[in-house]
Amino acid sequence: MRTLDKLLITGGNKLQGEVSVSGAKNAVVAIIPAALLVEGVCRVENVPDIHDVTVIVDMLVELGATVKYINKNTIEIDCSKVNCYTAPYERVKKMRASYYLLGALLGRFKKAEVAFPGGCDFGYRPIDQHIKGFEALGASVEIEHGIIHASAEELEAAQVYMDVVSVGATINVMLAAVKAKGTTIIENAAREPHIVDVANFLNAMGANIKGAGTDVIKVIGVERLTGGTYSIIPDQIEAGTFMIAAAATGGDVLIKNVIPKHLESVTAKLIEMNVNVEEYDDSIRVYRTGDIVKANVKTLPYPGFPTDLQPPITVLLSVAKGTSIVNEGVWDSRFQYVEELKRMGANIKVEGRIAVVEGVKKLSGAPVKATDLRGGAAMVIAGLIADGVTEVYQLEHIDRGYENFELKLASLGAEIKRVSVNSKGK
Repeated sequence: MRTLDKLLITGGNKLQGEVSVSGAKNAVVAIIPAALLVEGVCRVENVPDIHDVTVIVDMLVELGATVKYINKNTIEIDCSKVNCYTAPYERVKKMRASYYLLGALLGRFKKAEVAFPGGCDFGYRPIDQHIKGFEALGASVEIEHGIIHASAEELEAAQVYMDVVSVGATINVMLAAVKAKGTTIIENAAREPHIVDVANFLNAMGANIKGAGTDVIKVIGVERLTGGTYSIIPDQIEAGTFMIAAAATGGDVLIKNVIPKHLESVTAKLIEMNVNVEEYDDSIRVYRTGDIVKANVKTLPYPGFPTDLQPPITVLLSVAKGTSIVNEGVWDSRFQYVEELKRMGANIKVEGRIAVVEGVKKLSGAPVKATDLRGGAAMVIAGLIADGVTEVYQLEHIDRGYENFELKLASLGAEIKRVSVNSKGK
């Protein structure tokens, strides 16, 4: 009998104490493939112990890299013996970020063959901006039977204008351009903190990238990257998740190992909702004494409110006083978790990319599933504030992006535990 895991959560406890945030998932899943461009050994610190890291490390090993774990949060990567530019489909289909192998392999070998990526399903995710960038650099790109083939005689610098702000395409073009001849200029580039982190990693290895964090990035081609040590930034989405969880439970939590500037949009929205937020150098305290009040949220590319925190903030709005509007400005189908939340008593109507959230006095415990990574985190927060017991299934989604999620919550006083169940759910 195949065993699965579920979380058992008894709601009603206020989260209190201190919690440390792990390294950024969205940064590390790009930085590990970026190691393919480096001739020497890369030592990467503050690596989160999550499933997506395991998958991307396994991909590099299958390509011929040597990956050594110094401890569970520090790895050394040596890609000097990699001589394969074809990424295995079985691994690629497990995560969206596997498309970073395209830019890294193309930058290294002038050739790449990578299957269309998997990951959370939020509707159609085009990679036309990636392809446009590669072609501008001189590559020809063809798609056959779900495999993306990219190749070039030489990669040469170009001016690349992104028609839409795309994190993935911005990073992929950076990766491909690092060793191209001349200066590549990426305009209308995404500005997320993890783009800055990828650029800083590459620069630490010997690249010459300027302007990451603004909407114009310049990549001055270099002949080789030689290796070095780099530490991943803290995960802004994990930090935001704990901020929202503290607010939802009416607790008082000091969230450590954060960069407060990365969380300004979340801080502003929580303050608007009658939550107290205090910023320090590398930590944030969140506590609440009064009722949560309604607010309107629109997700946008950074520095706007992050789409990855839309499900958790919607849980908070579901028990706020009044009617709130949530406008999803990034993905087409990010409200899949709402049906699960409604099982717990939430009053939410979704039309396309807009959700109308009518606050209720309380949620009630129920069996629910994690529909995706951030939707799963949202269901856990709902369980923390619900009356009675909530069972959260399909934890493989949560494990993709949160390190020791339930253990960190338990350390703050949550009544939460992971238990194994058989495939019939008992």
